Amino acid sequence: MVDYRPFGRTGVRISTLTLGAMNFGQRGNPDHSDGIRIIHRALDEGINSIDTADVYSHGESEEIVGKALAGGRRDDVFLATKFHGQVGDNPHHRGNSRRWITRAVENSLRRLNTDWIDLYQVHRPEPDTDFDDTLGALSDLVRQGKVRYIGTSTFEPSAIVEGQWIAQRRNRERVVSEQPPYSILARGIEREVLPVAQRYGLAVIPWSPLAGGWLSGRYHGGLDAPISRRADRFPARFDPTLPANAAKLAAVDQLAALADEAGLSLIHLAIAFVLEHPAVTSAIIGPRTLAHLESQLDAAKVTLSRDVLDRIDVIVPPGTTLNPADAGYQPPSLTDPGVRRRGPGSAALVGGAQ
Repeated sequence: MVDYRPFGRTGVRISTLTLGAMNFGQRGNPDHSDGIRIIHRALDEGINSIDTADVYSHGESEEIVGKALAGGRRDDVFLATKFHGQVGDNPHHRGNSRRWITRAVENSLRRLNTDWIDLYQVHRPEPDTDFDDTLGALSDLVRQGKVRYIGTSTFEPSAIVEGQWIAQRRNRERVVSEQPPYSILARGIEREVLPVAQRYGLAVIPWSPLAGGWLSGRYHGGLDAPISRRADRFPARFDPTLPANAAKLAAVDQLAALADEAGLSLIHLAIAFVLEHPAVTSAIIGPRTLAHLESQLDAAKVTLSRDVLDRIDVIVPPGTTLNPADAGYQPPSLTDPGVRRRGPGSAALVGGAQ
């Protein structure tokens, strides 16, 4: 059985493992009955938190979760979903605007077959949309009883702080959680995101503690990389010929040896590492099969020794993300050259900064 931790300062307690439903539906496991069995098995083991998103298999994941929670199981589950990504072919069915949020939440409620969502999360930042407008729409949903709490996912620390200030100064509902990427191979959030979350009393529910499968035991130096749909979708994260991924592979080999020496599976080492950080509330596991779930359930019972944690720090230093593509989001200030270059005819500053 899993343990339970406070969900920030809300008074809610959730399991140290959250069942992520990203792999349910055509994107992963298309068998709805199988997905329902996985969900029921997780609930039977004490997991009381489920995370999905409207964009996962274009809503199919939410539908599977809704089916699994029918028949009286909904009340015992802390149910989280997300909006932002494009759903379907219509380019306007996306984003963080009030117009889309008010439509997206109704679609999610219908697919999930529920009257309320416990945690409604902004899946990614949208710099061109005023975050106050987003928080205003989400605050209305809380007051209407359709949403209990609001959260963010993969936000930068400055944006997390801005959200707290907006809530305080403009009487909006406060963001109570952040869902960032976090694993032994992607430790960038240790620099600021986790300290900021602690400072503001936010719950933290990291995604990808197995680094997209790199820490599942399937990747080994000297062997061909396993074939997967995820690798096809995100070559920057999985192409072994890229230097950043070669560095990940070298680290995985060392971590596998360390896990073996400690008498642990690499999966248990990886998930236990994420749960070790005092800012972390619950780690999101995303099984595609029942066997995947079974291999991860006992990780919540593992406690890593200080020696093992110190050796992990040597393999991947604190605050280090070996491949920037694993950060989940890069702001326009890095991805759009036009943001950091003066346009034609712009007057350059003379005489130094002002």
